[in-house]
Amino acid sequence: MKNRKIEELLKVMTLEEKVAQMVQVSYAHLGREKALEWAKRGAGSFLHVLGDDAREVQKVALESGHGIPVIFGIDAIHGHGLNDHATIFPTQLAMACSWNKELIKQVGRITAKEVAADGLHWTFSPVLCLARDTRWGRIDETFGEDAYLTGELGAAIIEGYQGESIDSPDSILACAKHYIGYGEAIGARDSYDTEMTYRKLKDVFLPPFKKAVDAKCATIMTAYGSIDGEPFTASKKALKDILRDELGFQGFVVTDWDNVNSLVNKQYVAADIKEASKLAAEAGNDMIMSSLEFYEAAIHMVKEGKLDEAVIDEAVRNILNIKFEMGLFEHPEKEMDSACIGCAEHLAFNKEMTNECVVLLKNEDVLPIKSSINKIAVIGPNADDIKTQYGDWAYFTHPLPNPDRQPVRPYTTVIEGIREAAGEDVEVSYIKGCSVLENENDDVMAAKAVAQENDLIVFVIGDEIDQAGEIKDRANLELSGKQLELFRLLKETGKPIVTVLVSFKPLCVEEVVEGSDAFMVAFNGGMFGGNAVAQILFGNVNPSGKLPISFPRHTGQIPVYYNYLPGWHGGKYMDLPETPLFTFGQGLSYTTFEYGAMKVDEANLTISVDVTNIGARDGAEIVQLYFNDKVSSMMTPVKQLVRFAKVFIPVGTTKTVTFTLTSEDFSFVNYEEKRVTEHGEIELMIGASSADQDLQKVTINI
Repeated sequence: MKNRKIEELLKVMTLEEKVAQMVQVSYAHLGREKALEWAKRGAGSFLHVLGDDAREVQKVALESGHGIPVIFGIDAIHGHGLNDHATIFPTQLAMACSWNKELIKQVGRITAKEVAADGLHWTFSPVLCLARDTRWGRIDETFGEDAYLTGELGAAIIEGYQGESIDSPDSILACAKHYIGYGEAIGARDSYDTEMTYRKLKDVFLPPFKKAVDAKCATIMTAYGSIDGEPFTASKKALKDILRDELGFQGFVVTDWDNVNSLVNKQYVAADIKEASKLAAEAGNDMIMSSLEFYEAAIHMVKEGKLDEAVIDEAVRNILNIKFEMGLFEHPEKEMDSACIGCAEHLAFNKEMTNECVVLLKNEDVLPIKSSINKIAVIGPNADDIKTQYGDWAYFTHPLPNPDRQPVRPYTTVIEGIREAAGEDVEVSYIKGCSVLENENDDVMAAKAVAQENDLIVFVIGDEIDQAGEIKDRANLELSGKQLELFRLLKETGKPIVTVLVSFKPLCVEEVVEGSDAFMVAFNGGMFGGNAVAQILFGNVNPSGKLPISFPRHTGQIPVYYNYLPGWHGGKYMDLPETPLFTFGQGLSYTTFEYGAMKVDEANLTISVDVTNIGARDGAEIVQLYFNDKVSSMMTPVKQLVRFAKVFIPVGTTKTVTFTLTSEDFSFVNYEEKRVTEHGEIELMIGASSADQDLQKVTINI
């Protein structure tokens, strides 16, 4: 049913005013004067503008034309990170290590409040791409390699952003991106072609977006790339047939950065901006991010009779529908107190949730750090690097790169966290030893000398922002610079080594893992990543994180995602083991959990298992349920995650974890691109990770 107010507004708007509603302008790239000109023209949205600057733009928009308010968008990807006083959470990949939907929903709530307090309405989050080729530069922005986990966590943060209603003063619009299959480009080449069928795309990559639509996500962003040579920006099948007709999406679609111009100057499917604008509009893009040339081009194409004005009307209708639904006409500015930005309550939650985002993967009885340890040497390039700890999409990197910008407290690096947690009785020494990228100040021998004088080494390694992000795909995932050389020197000291990986993605660190007495992954932990590492090192926090992504042993082993298809002759490369270094779902605790026998009610598809904490500490376990369709008309993965639960279990107690499935959970997309469930045998697997040795199995018939 059409909205009467919208239809009345469309009748009185000129063509120029309607097309302007489809334009999104970057304030940071144009500057104040040009931005205000676009506001007078009636631009529908602005991005990269905060606080009083945003308020000025809105005032000009409301006093112009029909007074249609502007939607302000921001890249609040893991907190309102472009504001240097805001609460900056771990990156999506680090968040996903928690496997905690409630925590991640609360991340969305807090982010929404802080973004709204800056006068803004919309975040370009979450990323629902799957991180299946870790050479890709944007791995850190994802929830990992699995579609089910990604969909669950994505829906949770969308619910957090949008709250009970998008017209609430503390709610903002979510934007599920990048639609679709963007991270699966050939060779992990950012924005490149994705060579796959729509059947596979719908089977593997569409489910997280379906969950986003079911969560009533207000907006969807189209991906940069293409599928089988057709740019996503120009794909009617993806944007209309699938997104709107099949999934029932009711919001509006926004392109990614300059996608329309890219049709001309990068993908070469349009001869000029007029043709590109026609392609984008007819495909189903409602709002055009930063390709400002679209404005004149679309107007000309309509006037020349080459673009039906009804296409423009439909796009503007979709945009206005969200503007009315969010109460923007009545309340152009969110009524939130700016005092909530980076407030004590938000920071306290951030510190607690970050504790769940660290994954312990090896422990040869050196952790927690024992009372007999009197002297600790903290060594490595990422022990005191807050920029790497923050990750991408913080005020150091966006909206314009600013590597010399000084960090704003509060935050805690790894060395700071260790010094605080160690107390006065433990002497803590710190030396960098080397940088992530080799430079003239590296002094690995001095680091070895410091290590020699201590009882324990905490070695903090990884990558840095120059090795991650858009246009920063990597061909080699080995440790860069002199990090491996430094590790070998530290081994010569004979001292126990605890290695901490602070990085944007899984790296190839097999030698380091094998040579370390303990190994943990912190990815980009945000403001309090260093505190979380330290709290776990000293045993103040029992680690509960598990991997949302697998670690390759060697770059040439990629891809190593757990839910692969069967059929590979030999099942391994001849010069590498069959398994990855670490696989999806793995993670250790300081306590021990014992699984009872899996119980299955086949008639009701109910699966339960008793989990007992037989160790000496209270802890949380992530119980994971997988399945395998043993014989099907299409090849299906060797196992697929279908449910999970994070449960806190005190010492000596047993919790019964129960999952209820439906036949739809065992479905797949067939050759006709239809999702079907076939009768036959299903192998159910339950346990502590996706590794076969961690799973017990039962076969049922459906």
